[in-house]
Amino acid sequence: YGLTEDTGGHIAYILGAAAAQARLRRVDRITLLTRAFDDPALGAVYGNAIERVDAKTTIRRIRIANAGYLAKEALEAELPELTRAVLSLIEDGPRPDVIHAHFADAAGIPLAVRDRFGIPVVYTPHSLGLDKRARVGGTSALARRVAREREAIARVDAIVVSSRDEAERQLDAYGLPCAGRVHRINPGVCTPGSGRGTAGAEALIDGTLTDPSKPLILAIARPVPKKNLPALVLAYARTPGLQDVANLAIVAGQAADRACAPERDRLHRLATQHDLAGRVALPPSHQAYHVPQLYRLAAMRRGGFVNPALHEPFGLTIIEAAASGLPVVATDRGGPSDIVATVGHGECVDPTDGEALGAALMRAVTDPTLWNVRAGAARTRLSPYSWERYAARSVDVYDRLADPARSIQRRAARLVVCDIDGTLTGDRDRADRFAAWAKAGHAPFAIATGRSVTEARRVLAEWGLPEPRALITSVGTEVWHGDEAGRATLDLGYASAIAEGWDADAVTATLRAVGAVSQALVEQRAFKRSYLGSAAEAVRLRLALRSAGLAARVVASHGNLIDVLPERAGKAAAMTHVARLMGLTVADCVAAGDSGNDADMLAAAGAAIVVANARDGVERMDGVIHARAPHAGGVLEGLARLGLAPGDRPARSHRPEARP
Repeated sequence: YGLTEDTGGHIAYILGAAAAQARLRRVDRITLLTRAFDDPALGAVYGNAIERVDAKTTIRRIRIANAGYLAKEALEAELPELTRAVLSLIEDGPRPDVIHAHFADAAGIPLAVRDRFGIPVVYTPHSLGLDKRARVGGTSALARRVAREREAIARVDAIVVSSRDEAERQLDAYGLPCAGRVHRINPGVCTPGSGRGTAGAEALIDGTLTDPSKPLILAIARPVPKKNLPALVLAYARTPGLQDVANLAIVAGQAADRACAPERDRLHRLATQHDLAGRVALPPSHQAYHVPQLYRLAAMRRGGFVNPALHEPFGLTIIEAAASGLPVVATDRGGPSDIVATVGHGECVDPTDGEALGAALMRAVTDPTLWNVRAGAARTRLSPYSWERYAARSVDVYDRLADPARSIQRRAARLVVCDIDGTLTGDRDRADRFAAWAKAGHAPFAIATGRSVTEARRVLAEWGLPEPRALITSVGTEVWHGDEAGRATLDLGYASAIAEGWDADAVTATLRAVGAVSQALVEQRAFKRSYLGSAAEAVRLRLALRSAGLAARVVASHGNLIDVLPERAGKAAAMTHVARLMGLTVADCVAAGDSGNDADMLAAAGAAIVVANARDGVERMDGVIHARAPHAGGVLEGLARLGLAPGDRPARSHRPEARP
């Protein structure tokens, strides 16, 4: 990868995903559709119409009148001809079940295919133009790209993204109702030609280093302004003592890539100006096999990987580093924050704060205990980032779009509403058993969670739990209804019902004035303001709101989380709303939970199940079934007592009376 500035992480993503999907028995064929071009400097293979990748996967290259290599900005003018060529190709067959479009350039073509042939479309943006415009300014070309993205986001059948930042901040900036079609699926690690050893990497960089044995700080990125590589050189140069204890290697694309020449020249000038000869390696080019060797070499020398980008939509290099047991220092803007929080193999810093960046690098290479902890986390906690998991989840999305017919029980006497975290999750075997129960259709099933809809769907999928009839999310401030094709639609009627008397700006201002500590921006929703603090802190915030004359509910849970909601909102209110839509009452509901933000629905439901691992006082509630088993096993135990699990009859001594 890295042939030109347009060849980056999204190419690794597409190839890694396809390779894993091809290993699934239920996948018959994958065609990677792209454009043919002739450019001797890049290689003759790109002019070949067909290239076999493996037994199931083929690259199909479409030739148009303009046969030269085109950067993505220049490709825009050719999109109409490419669209006509793809329509002709699909007309001739064979026709795919689903088309997955990657990046903005490809977004409009499959929509034209769907309009003619009805083939569903999935879209992965990889890098969204609105976010780029906010970082580097706007151009007319970028404005047209944003328009293409806006059309894709509005019209495609599903959107697959890699990070929560993409799902809940970047996409939200377009102001389109798309959250119910968004699936957050972690990609995996794909390091080409990994081989063994580090000889190639040593030959690439050690010749320019005075003492190659020092810890190695490694950066691998295209030398373009948004990657912020000059700031890395300055942080290395200006941090006292850092040059004495560590070397810096920046592997920045190919010298033949003329578009990146200005930024590459700037790196060399900075190294010269700060007298970094012998301490900084700036190889002019590299091969694919060098990349995994560089990660391994930096890990062997107890160094670290650094990604100082001004913004990184996901950050495949952060998980590639982890795969080699290499700790990281990464930008706090975009996807790396998700990755580092999950794996725990480093820290994230403000990429515009050179002092903070330098200090983080110094900690990374001088604290042996910290290095060991982070390297250990990298080696043992990478399992969420697996192409095999990605393949299974993405093909699940394809399956539901290609064949939406599935059995959904439309009439039932009871509605089962479950919390997710700690209630359904926590034990794989018990979660599998609950999934089997839910799929068997014994009763309609809904979830009620503090998570957002995209995060709720991600956790359900990662635990093998089926998507429910309804998703009550964000602590009962949003209700989503799922359809057969895997799309979820926001219930605007419920939103209107809870909006009366809610003044989010006044709540925010009042609690800021009394020193409330906000959770991350991504946790804030239209009808939810989220803070950090104990149950005692929740009481203090409740009193502050009351003194200000503001109507709101304050919900404390998990010992350190506080959510402020409209007075009419909450899991109980949302559960009641969903039941009413099904022709049921709240007395017909069975609720299951484990924490404080479940308390209102447990108290309101006609029957309630508290799992054995409950906390926040819920474990002491009266009038509920207290299961002996934890997690999903406790839910199944309670359902069996209520006669809702097969082969079991209700035990009278445990059947609560219906509550109004």
